[in-house]
Amino acid sequence: MDAHADNYLARIAGAIAEPARARMLCALLDGHARTSTELSVVAEVSPSTASAHLARLKDERLVDQVAQGKHRYYQLAGRDVATALEALLVVAGLPRPTFTPNTPARLRNARTCYDHMAGTLAVRLHDHFAEQGWLAAEGERGDYELSAAGAVHFEQLGFDLPAMRKLRRRFACPCLDWSERKPHLGGALGAALLQHALMKGWVEQDLDSRALSVPPKGEQQLRKAFGIRPD
Repeated sequence: MDAHADNYLARIAGAIAEPARARMLCALLDGHARTSTELSVVAEVSPSTASAHLARLKDERLVDQVAQGKHRYYQLAGRDVATALEALLVVAGLPRPTFTPNTPARLRNARTCYDHMAGTLAVRLHDHFAEQGWLAAEGERGDYELSAAGAVHFEQLGFDLPAMRKLRRRFACPCLDWSERKPHLGGALGAALLQHALMKGWVEQDLDSRALSVPPKGEQQLRKAFGIRPD
């Protein structure tokens, strides 16, 4: 190991070793993004001090900042960071932290987010698409492109992909879910997914809110289309 590697390792260790920053990193280990204010509470420091700590963690490429509307969220910078932290927790003999949402169940399960689907169901669909290898991140903005297998699957379901690509908007992109603090699918593909789900009866729109419900028939169709259960 050369001197440069030694110095970088020492910087990373120093960034993790500070108690407030360590608490922030451990809180993010569950995969859910959090705001600077939320992390200041976790770290038991003032908001201004939390911002300084997060700037250090960002500089050392331990966390990423994600903008969603007017809000700024922080999440671990990748699987390698999570793996390293998990290994340190094992050495320390501590359990992995868990995320407890406080969003009403009616909205948390499924709802609209602008013109696409959000909530637990939407996050599960997003994760399923990624696990199947249908979505691949590309470009500096982290937009998604469909793999050949993904394109075939969506086209078989009746999605007009060429028409979506002609729209003056992003084709597919991650959108951070405010209740789950994980991404769901946005962009033209996300909007088409919501419209398809409504048309096919997979989900039903509440008349007086953004909440979506999943009828029994919708559960069956979601399992048939994607191999997942909506609950």
